[in-house]
Amino acid sequence: MLLCLTANHHNASFDLLERLSIGAHRAAETLVERGDVVSGAVVLATCNRFEAYLEIDEPLGDTHADAVTTTMRVIGEASGVDPDDLRSSVTVLSGDPVVEHLFAVSSGLESVIVGEDEISGQVRRALERARTAGTTSSGLELLFQKAAHTSRGIKNRTAISGAGRSLVRLGLELASSRVVDWREARVLLVGTGQYAGTTVAALRDRGVDEVTVFSPSGRAEKFATRHGLRATDSLAEALEWATLVITCTSSETPVITAEVLTRGTHRLIIDLGLPRNVDPTVADIEGIELLDLETISLHAPLEELNATSEARALVSEAASEFAALAAEQALTPAVVALRRHVFDLLETEVQRARSRGDDDGRIEAALRHLTGVLLHTPSVRARELARAGRGTEFGDAVSALFGLDIPAATAGTDLRDLPA
Repeated sequence: MLLCLTANHHNASFDLLERLSIGAHRAAETLVERGDVVSGAVVLATCNRFEAYLEIDEPLGDTHADAVTTTMRVIGEASGVDPDDLRSSVTVLSGDPVVEHLFAVSSGLESVIVGEDEISGQVRRALERARTAGTTSSGLELLFQKAAHTSRGIKNRTAISGAGRSLVRLGLELASSRVVDWREARVLLVGTGQYAGTTVAALRDRGVDEVTVFSPSGRAEKFATRHGLRATDSLAEALEWATLVITCTSSETPVITAEVLTRGTHRLIIDLGLPRNVDPTVADIEGIELLDLETISLHAPLEELNATSEARALVSEAASEFAALAAEQALTPAVVALRRHVFDLLETEVQRARSRGDDDGRIEAALRHLTGVLLHTPSVRARELARAGRGTEFGDAVSALFGLDIPAATAGTDLRDLPA
């Protein structure tokens, strides 16, 4: 069964999201290592959302509540968040709604800026981190891979992405009222990750030539060489030189503080980091203007209604298809049990025919053909009943008619893998 615990810009403060993003991945490893409730966990922590996607072993009973309680406690401990604050800010989804939610998130429909470009990559990297940490599961693998496929399809079939609709570009649009001539701007870029690459492209679109890169982790030289920029290992000197500072690192502590800034020098700082890369007290310094994620999100444009509606329809369609295939998969053990039972009977009759002189194999061929014909209809009906939400009827009928014990479904098997 799938669960999702989500806190985002709709229901949680940026302070809470910042704290959750710090301990998120440690929490995922702890949840899976315990192994008593959660079999898989993928954590998505971005600048405006925190989400834990979980797979638990049992769909009924107290396991759902146990998984939620355990996850809340572990996340709270890892992030230093009071459990009561966490419960009041986290929405819990289970079952099919988890699928539609992730598909919508990965397509940019739940972002601060609807249709933003970065989110699909962040979802992909969340799965990659879970693989590296050993916390993913077959069910979550399938879910996230389908989410990536859905996201690509929506971007190709709708106008949801829009040109340049991203947090980086929105931040630069807000900065335009303070920058007289972008060609004369001296920009210090703090960070070398995905957002940094997007930032460089957005700056060049505006005609910016003077960009210096600083990296708290020492990657500035490599990034600068790749993008044709200058690198520096002196943050203080670069801050004194720059007229615009853009931060987008994954550092868990502020990189820019009041102590490293020169007072009285006018400069604009855009902080795209979560956790914050810039100490909020910097905004109190004379001559410093600070745009952080919370401020930027307040200026996010209204949704493009037609494109958004079309995209949401496609998300719902993809989620319904995913649910239908999951329902089919749940019936796989019943179909396999029926086919195994019938083929066992077939082999008995084939051996009997051979012992009675079926030297040319015509009786065996007829028996095998008849078996295939007889099994075709139950296989088709299994799919139909599964998609209609009546899958248990098929399993119960097989069990009652043939006296078979049907095991629980295991992830990774699909009715389509079986011959008709």
